[in-house]
Amino acid sequence: MTKVKFKRLALIGIGLIGSSIARAARKQGLSEEIVCAARTADSRRIAKELGVVDAAYESPVEAVKGADLVVLCTPVGTYAAIAEQIAPYLEKGAIVTDVGSVKGAVVKAIGPHIPEGVDFIPGHPVAGTEKSGPAAGFAELFINRWCILTPCDQASEAAVEKLGAFWAAMGSKVETMDPAHHDLVLAITSHIPHLIAYNIVGTADDLEDVTQSEVIKYSAGGFRDFTRIAASDPTMWRDVFLHNKDAVLEMLGRFTEDLAQLQRAIRWEDGETLFKIFSRTRAIRRQIIDAGQETPEPDFGRTHKSEE
Repeated sequence: MTKVKFKRLALIGIGLIGSSIARAARKQGLSEEIVCAARTADSRRIAKELGVVDAAYESPVEAVKGADLVVLCTPVGTYAAIAEQIAPYLEKGAIVTDVGSVKGAVVKAIGPHIPEGVDFIPGHPVAGTEKSGPAAGFAELFINRWCILTPCDQASEAAVEKLGAFWAAMGSKVETMDPAHHDLVLAITSHIPHLIAYNIVGTADDLEDVTQSEVIKYSAGGFRDFTRIAASDPTMWRDVFLHNKDAVLEMLGRFTEDLAQLQRAIRWEDGETLFKIFSRTRAIRRQIIDAGQETPEPDFGRTHKSEE
């Protein structure tokens, strides 16, 4: 693994992902100085009190001055304005990256503002929890999780290698991918599942024949898992769907067709079709476990307090 150390790491946004990067980078000694920019005074105060960063600024401009690695950790919808704001103050030779869940829109939002001599390498750490804010982060978030880099043409191989080594040092498995392909893959593996979760929980809340207290009281494991996903940051996910619209709609169309097939099988009591589909999808679960992406422990590895 290439040894990597930056002079000044500037995190624009200090929520779950930003604060986790700060903690992991500090733990691994990946930057001499770690600073952040955050919109709210509370976020800046908490980040400083927790020792997550050495300095916290209200303005992204102050954070990027002298930084050789700049990571945008705010919702994707803010990227264009931030990139335009910080562009004149970026150090020559600096790397600019992000953590957004979409990549095509990020290239369009940030790319035009990147000055000559700065390497722009969009990135996506495929990791997270339903928690948010600077106190939610933890250094181990990225261990054994994929980080997908989608380098732009102007990015040098040395910069891509250095950024990849940065993520690898924090525990990530690093992959490079074309931005459009990334958006298609993540639409089905991440974005559509979140959309389904938001919809199912919303439907349960809207049911007239079932009270909200009954939904909460009798929630089964599957529904509880949907509520965990549906508790994810609404601002971030709003921006994900709006900025990956084409890929999400394409995958949603395919999903709707497959759902209609299940609907027909249930209506016509076609047990053979249902069994074949359920067996095939069960095999996918086993492959995910074998790939180390999930635990084989019962109840998804949840810990339970022993009954007295």
